[in-house]
Amino acid sequence: MEDGGGGGGAKGRVSDLITRFEENSHTDRREGSPLKHTRRAPKCSPEHRSYSRQTESCDLALDSKECSRSHVCSPSANGMLAQMDREAAPQEDSRLLLNGDAGELTLDGDTDLPLPNTAEQEETENETHKEDRGMEQKETNEQKLHKIANELLQTEKAYVARLNLLDHVFLAKLMEEAGKGTFPVEVVKNIFSNISSINAFHSQFLLPDLEKRMGEWESTPRIGDILQKLTPFLKMYAEYVKNFDKAMELLKQWTDRSPQFKAIIQEIQKQEMCGSLTLQHHMLEPVQRVPRYEMLLKDYLKKLPQEHMDRRDAEKSLEIIATAATHSNTAIRKNENLKKLLEIYEMLGEEEDIVNASNELIKEGHILKLAARNTSAMDRYLFLFNNMLLYCVPKFSLVGQKFTVRTRIGIDGMKVTETYNDDYLHTFQVSGKERTLELQACSEQDKEDWIKAFQETIEIFLQKNETFKTASKEAEEVSVSSIYELGKRAPRWIRDNEVTMCMKCREPFNALTRRRHHCRACGYVVCWKCSDNKAPLEYDGNKINKVCRDCYSVLTGHTDSEEKDGKKKGILEIEAAQFSGSSIMCGFLQYCEKNKPWQKVWCVIPQKEALVLYLYGAPQDVKAQCTIPLLGYSVDDAARTADPPASFRLSQSKSVHSFAAESEDLKQRWLRVVRVAVTGEVPDTPPPGDAHVLESSQEPSSESL
Repeated sequence: MEDGGGGGGAKGRVSDLITRFEENSHTDRREGSPLKHTRRAPKCSPEHRSYSRQTESCDLALDSKECSRSHVCSPSANGMLAQMDREAAPQEDSRLLLNGDAGELTLDGDTDLPLPNTAEQEETENETHKEDRGMEQKETNEQKLHKIANELLQTEKAYVARLNLLDHVFLAKLMEEAGKGTFPVEVVKNIFSNISSINAFHSQFLLPDLEKRMGEWESTPRIGDILQKLTPFLKMYAEYVKNFDKAMELLKQWTDRSPQFKAIIQEIQKQEMCGSLTLQHHMLEPVQRVPRYEMLLKDYLKKLPQEHMDRRDAEKSLEIIATAATHSNTAIRKNENLKKLLEIYEMLGEEEDIVNASNELIKEGHILKLAARNTSAMDRYLFLFNNMLLYCVPKFSLVGQKFTVRTRIGIDGMKVTETYNDDYLHTFQVSGKERTLELQACSEQDKEDWIKAFQETIEIFLQKNETFKTASKEAEEVSVSSIYELGKRAPRWIRDNEVTMCMKCREPFNALTRRRHHCRACGYVVCWKCSDNKAPLEYDGNKINKVCRDCYSVLTGHTDSEEKDGKKKGILEIEAAQFSGSSIMCGFLQYCEKNKPWQKVWCVIPQKEALVLYLYGAPQDVKAQCTIPLLGYSVDDAARTADPPASFRLSQSKSVHSFAAESEDLKQRWLRVVRVAVTGEVPDTPPPGDAHVLESSQEPSSESL
């Protein structure tokens, strides 16, 4: 009976606990987030599932009276039951907060739990995110539209400030002075055209409207309707742009003509409100303003939604403004070029008259200029325009003037030729009426670019100036050194190192008593006696220049030259340049006679005198140092210890002439010609592969240049 009573009491207590457990389980199922509970339930611990199975087995055992007390007294089970018992009261209240029944919750891990509709929930979340992103995008576009409208307002304020400067400062000051009779009032009016009307419209109408609109942007986010007010006034800009070229010419003309006019402008330009810019810079602003409106409107329409209330007005404004901007494109390009001319004008110290609408900058850049007297190279800077070349010297200055103009050469009559120099690569020559320059580019490509720019500029100049075309063709048929152009075109100077004697009297130069001088008419190197004449030269503005006696005779009409006195040239008095252009063989060789030191000489075997070897000090010498009649000489090319490599000798009786070439190959070329000449036969001119002008030993003649 005790066992049965004990078992019955135990059964009642266990049944009571199980009932309470199930009720608490339902309560726990309904509270909190349904999603959290449904996802955690299948992942309950093994102990939890073990307790569930034990509970079921206990229900079966109570019917058969086989349930053991140890099942109920399990520490884990008792602990969980106690915890549920403590939480029972608050869980009952939490059920009222849930809609619907969550269903039965079992503790068996193998049983599937009812889950909420997660697909519908994800779809709802995605729609929510899309709406959020749409709101963000909409806000971004609104911000961009506001930014563009604000940029329009700020640039308009700056523009009106420029207009006030032109209208109320420059124009007012000049008109005040013109009223005193210092210079004509009409000149000032023609310079500033209708700037007062343009200023009145922008400062009194357009700018106030933009300021008001930006103040009420939250309620009225649009600018198209305001810009439509601008379109009827575009005719004012057409008039201003049309008059701009004339205005620039008048401004330059009266700045040079009237000191008071120039002083007023310079005084205003020094003020802070000018921003260190010239009047010409400020006058460019109205020309560039219409394209600025077009650019801002295009950007505005890109950000403006199709259904926006401002769409129609903005598109209509853009159409009219774009048409006006298209008509002004040519003038704008001219003004951009004029702006560049102004910059160059300032870099040249405001001394050169280049600010002219007809002037167009073609190319500019650093270049090296080869000295006329020697082969030194000097840093120079060129500005090539459509009608002239400015040859400048750089000035090392951080501010102000950066270049000094050394020479201005007109495109009319200019010639550009490629030259070759052993000491300097990438050289070319620019020859004009005023001066001839031999220049060196930094690379072969740079040289080609300069030559191309010069040639294209000359060609365009000739096409636009047909009156000069015939004269240019005739000039090409006559040599630069022609008597008909003597004094009219700057000559190419013969370099000092190309001659060893005066090119007129044939006397050798020395550092003390017979120094080198250049004739300003023909470019020859002469001594002081032969350059003791002066004559006006047309290319130098008819200024008096030192010239040689021959040029003096031609330029002044005197006939006191040697040739006209009947004096004939001796056998040595034939210029090396005449032979070098028509020779069987020519080039530099080392020469030694008897026990004298070796010296470098220019050797020539001319075609007209194929049995004579001429020895000159330099390729441009007008008189040979000596001649060697080759007939009867014996040739010896055996190597000797005392002689340099690649040497050979010509001997006859007691006379011995020793020569040395720069290489064995050059030596053999000379020997092939000399061995034929010593027999009395005329040597053949070497074939193209064995040219008579020796490559490494040759220096250019005046004819080749």
